[in-house]
Amino acid sequence: MGPAGRCLLSVPTYDKFIEPILRFLAEHPEGAPARDAYEAAAATLKISETDRDELLPSGAQAVYKNRAGWAHDRLKRAGYSVSHHRGFWQLTDAGLSLARKHPGALPESIVEEIATVNTDVKLGGGGDVTIVQPNNSNSVVPNAVSSPDDRLEAAVAELRASTRTELMETLAKVTPKFFEAIVLDVLHKLGYGTSRADIQRVGRSGDGGIDGVIALDRLGLEKVYVQAKRWQSSVGRPEVQAFYGALAGQRANKGVFITTSTFTGQAVEFAKSVERVVLVDGIKLAELMIDFEVGVTMRPVRVPKLDSDYFEEE
Repeated sequence: MGPAGRCLLSVPTYDKFIEPILRFLAEHPEGAPARDAYEAAAATLKISETDRDELLPSGAQAVYKNRAGWAHDRLKRAGYSVSHHRGFWQLTDAGLSLARKHPGALPESIVEEIATVNTDVKLGGGGDVTIVQPNNSNSVVPNAVSSPDDRLEAAVAELRASTRTELMETLAKVTPKFFEAIVLDVLHKLGYGTSRADIQRVGRSGDGGIDGVIALDRLGLEKVYVQAKRWQSSVGRPEVQAFYGALAGQRANKGVFITTSTFTGQAVEFAKSVERVVLVDGIKLAELMIDFEVGVTMRPVRVPKLDSDYFEEE
């Protein structure tokens, strides 16, 4: 129920927004602001002004905007759209081809596939996406006989995966300088440094590959050196080996190499062999940002459960 006690079903479910958003973006091949796509989809679906005022139970967002956002999320996961910067949507070549191939209504099977099948994506260079099949051992798939708790767990897992994807997209677009600051904020939240002031950016010409220094004690006798690289391609052994050499030049015992992308197998093996370098890839960094709420906010969900102790009679 919304804040006024009205049912949220007056706004169509998010799958109904998929085709209107696809059509609107196809009419704007250069891309368009998300807010324009919200309104175009709402107009196509004939959502009244009253229903557009309906808010989520949390009061954080209009329901129709939330559902339009999830529809676009599904188009992104399917590889039909991208968001090169926050609040701006654009169809990929595949999305434009899909719209041209079906000038009439999209077949229900295609809408269903977009809405339900693509459960995760892997980001590639240039904002492209590649579908990744979920690991069945870690996936929670709701079905007709799932319990409410199962559905809640599945929803939380899906929201987390979507946030992780958004974080990775955003991190790939920030400036190198800002990325270094983000990395140091994450390490501080992890407990490194006695205070944020003990974590300093270095990042200058001639720094030997060192972007940040963390003092683990008040006197600065023990330090961790950090390298933060906002890269699209995988980080190989030469880069990690150069960082290890920079640590030796600083007579440092510990180093953390963090990237928005991935590390090659050879880079991982080298880091294991020297035992002084810890590698953190883009997925791990996004997970840490979620867990420690860096650039992420958590909204409380109040789930009622009967207090059986209360009803025990003496």
